[in-house]
Amino acid sequence: MNRVYAQIAIFLTTIVLGAPDSSGAQPPRENERDISTILSPIAAKHGVPGMVGAVVDGTGKTVLGATGVRRAGGNEKVTIDDRFHLGSCTKSMTATLCAMLVENKKLAWSTTIADVFPELGDTMNPAWRAVTLEQLLTHRGGVPSDLSADGLWGNLWAFTGSPTEARHALTVGVVSHEPVSAPGTTYLYSNAGFAIAGHMAERVTGRAWEELMRERLFTPLGMTSAGFGAPGTAAVVDQPRGHTAEGKPVDPGPGADNPVAIGPAGIVHCSIGDWAKYVALHLRGDEGDAPLLKPESFAKLHAPAAGPPPEYAMGWSITERDWAGGRVLTHNGSNTMWFCVTWIAPKRDFAVLVACNRGGDEAAKACDEASWALIEEHATWKK
Repeated sequence: MNRVYAQIAIFLTTIVLGAPDSSGAQPPRENERDISTILSPIAAKHGVPGMVGAVVDGTGKTVLGATGVRRAGGNEKVTIDDRFHLGSCTKSMTATLCAMLVENKKLAWSTTIADVFPELGDTMNPAWRAVTLEQLLTHRGGVPSDLSADGLWGNLWAFTGSPTEARHALTVGVVSHEPVSAPGTTYLYSNAGFAIAGHMAERVTGRAWEELMRERLFTPLGMTSAGFGAPGTAAVVDQPRGHTAEGKPVDPGPGADNPVAIGPAGIVHCSIGDWAKYVALHLRGDEGDAPLLKPESFAKLHAPAAGPPPEYAMGWSITERDWAGGRVLTHNGSNTMWFCVTWIAPKRDFAVLVACNRGGDEAAKACDEASWALIEEHATWKK
């Protein structure tokens, strides 16, 4: 079963913040508000070992906070410089990379799987030939959520080749079967669809997706902490550990993240501050004033795909919230050992981000509550 998933949270109630506890809240840097004390009681309430959060506006001004420990039962405190796994929040990053390649005329939104992989013509089910990059990035390409057919998912776990070769094996395995639904007609959340889109980027550039992400996105944004897979090393607790839904810590190594074959769907990690730089890019982009891409490219990335609900753009769910003054962009992510969520409110010119080092329902509730608390706190700052 694919571990990266997205459960789009809906805030139904507000929460009452408790008094700061002793779970490791980090003091703010000079001239920053202390949001660590907002995160602390929420993390403790839900049994989350560690949590980080941020509020960022369109100027890039960011308020950060951290609380808790890197490993349950350990003494190493989480800091705002620690790296957290972003799960499916990687998806919009892959879409952003593809938009750059569209602007560079390496790809088009209408580029099809058959255009990029003509050698698969004899083995590809004919229904896949017209599936476009845009359909893959909006979960409307008919790509399955479950990759168990013919043992593909197990084979991807055991694959020993390069990440690019793993993504090619995934692509070959998927297109040898019929699409789950007629392409372009139905929303079906699929990590494999984003993996194929990422592999299309690899094929037209001759570069690995990881290299493209560093070169085109992370380096220009100054995201120096960004990387792939579970952060840290197994020998020493130098970074937070992911934890299962039951709270068991998982050291970096085999089984600590999804196979690299679905990397473009969800294996990026970075610090909360670096993630805020990326989210600020999309906040500014939605307002028509951002680097790296033209305004029309951001408009395309943020536009819900045509067709039946839900409203999903390229790596973003689109909905409405009163506190945002209308439209918001949101997504969350988890590989079952981490959880994160972000909400972007373009009309209010701010976004919130929260991540924790545990998976499961309690982690999702913790991140939702912390996000809402930061939204409320931001509203008081603006008064």
